[in-house]
Amino acid sequence: MLNRHRKLFWFIIVLTVLGFVIVLPTIKIDKEILGKQISSVRGPDIDLRPLGINFNREVKAHLGLDLQGGTQLTLEADMSNIPEKDRSEALEGIVTILERRVNAFGVSEPKLLKSIDPTAQTYRVIAELPGVQNIDEAKNLIGKTAQLIFKEVKETTVPTKEGQSPVAPTVEELETGLSGNDLKKATASTNTSTLDATVNFEIKPESADKFGALTKRLADNNQRLAIYLDNELLFNGLVKSEIRDKGTLEGLGSLEKAKETAIQLNAGALPAPVKIIDERRVSATLGQDALKKSVFAGLIGILVVIIFMIFYYRWSGFVAVWALVVYALLTLALFKLIPVVLTLAGIAGFILSVTVAVDANILIFERMKEELKSGKATKAAVDLGFSRAWPSIRDSNASTLITCGILYYFGTGVIRGFAATLAIGVLISLFTAITVTREFLHLFLESKFMKKRKLF
Repeated sequence: MLNRHRKLFWFIIVLTVLGFVIVLPTIKIDKEILGKQISSVRGPDIDLRPLGINFNREVKAHLGLDLQGGTQLTLEADMSNIPEKDRSEALEGIVTILERRVNAFGVSEPKLLKSIDPTAQTYRVIAELPGVQNIDEAKNLIGKTAQLIFKEVKETTVPTKEGQSPVAPTVEELETGLSGNDLKKATASTNTSTLDATVNFEIKPESADKFGALTKRLADNNQRLAIYLDNELLFNGLVKSEIRDKGTLEGLGSLEKAKETAIQLNAGALPAPVKIIDERRVSATLGQDALKKSVFAGLIGILVVIIFMIFYYRWSGFVAVWALVVYALLTLALFKLIPVVLTLAGIAGFILSVTVAVDANILIFERMKEELKSGKATKAAVDLGFSRAWPSIRDSNASTLITCGILYYFGTGVIRGFAATLAIGVLISLFTAITVTREFLHLFLESKFMKKRKLF
C-alpha cells in the first residue's frame, strides 16, 4: 500500500512539472547560452511529426477579442434569390465558408455569429477576428465570394517492358468549366441498404448536358472527379455512371462528415453575395485594464483563502494549498493545450473554480476533524474523512457540471467561455481535492511527528 502511495505521489510530481513547463510564459533573457544566442524562453510546442504522427501545434495562451483587440466585421447576405425555407441553411453555409477562410488566414480562435431578423428579413454574420489589426486585409479575405469548382482527375499509366519495375501513374487535374453556379442543391442522407453516409446533389437544368458529358467520359475511362472549395479538396471519388441532373457522393464516412460536405457544397453554389455593412477595430485597452483588475482581485482572494486554510486547518490546510498550486498549473496547462480562448468571462470562470476546489477540501477536513474528535487514530481519520465527504463532493460538483453543460449548449460567446473554463476547473478540482491532497497527506503521515493530532 505504501509503495502504491509513493508511485502515485511521484506521478503527481511529474504531472505538475509538465504542467509548469507548458504554462511557462515567454521570458525575454537575450543571453548567449552554450554558444547560442537565446532571446527568450517559453514553454515547448507540440510536434509529433518525428514520431510519424502528422500533428504540430504551437502551444500558447489564446486571448479573446476583449483582451487582445482585433477586428470586427458585420456582413449581410443578399437572400433575394433564395427560397425563404432555405435561407437559414444558406446562412449556415456562409458561416462555414467564412470560418474556414479566417482560420486559413491564421486568426487565433475567430468567432462567427449568425444574426437573423425575420421581421426585417435580414441575414447577417458577425465576424470577430482577435489579433487582426489590418482591417483592409481582413475585408479582402472575408468579403470575397466562395469558389466551388469541379476538376477532372486524369490518371495515365506508362506501359513498361517485361522485367522493368512498374512506374507510378501520372495524375493530372484538368479544369472542366463547371463550378458552384452549376450546382442546384446538396443534402446529406444515409443509404437505406448499406447504411453508408452519402450526399445527394442536383445539377441545374441548364448545366445538365455539360455535366452529363463530363461524367460519362469519366465513367467510361474509370476516372475520378474532384470537388474543390476555395482550393481545398472536398471530395475525390470514382465516377461510376453518367450523371445529368442528380447524383450521389459516397465514401464520406460518418453522417456528420456528409452533413458538413453538403453545407459546404451548398455554400459554394449559393447565389447569395455578402457585403460588409460595418467594420471596426476593437481596442484591447479596456480589456487589458479589466484583466489586470480581475487578476489582482483573484490573487487577493486566493491569498486570503490560503491564509484561512493554513490558520484554521493547520497542516491539512498547508497540504491543501500545495494541491491548489497543482490544480492551477494543470488547469492553465489544459487551457493552452485544448486550447481555450480566455476572455474576461473565462477568467472569471477559472477564479470561481478555485473556490470549488477549496470547498471540496473543506468538506474533507471537517469530516476528518469529526473523526479525530470521536477518538479515531490520525491515519484512520484521514481515510474516513475522504470516504465520507466524497458523496457530498460528487453530488455538488455534478450539479455544477450540469449547469455548465446547459450554459455551454444554449449560450453563445462569453457565456460558453465561462461555462467551459468553469467545467474544466471543476473536473481538475475533483482530481486535486480527492487524489492529490490524500496522497500528500498519506506520504507525510509516514513521519511520527506528522501524526500528532494537534497538527490537524
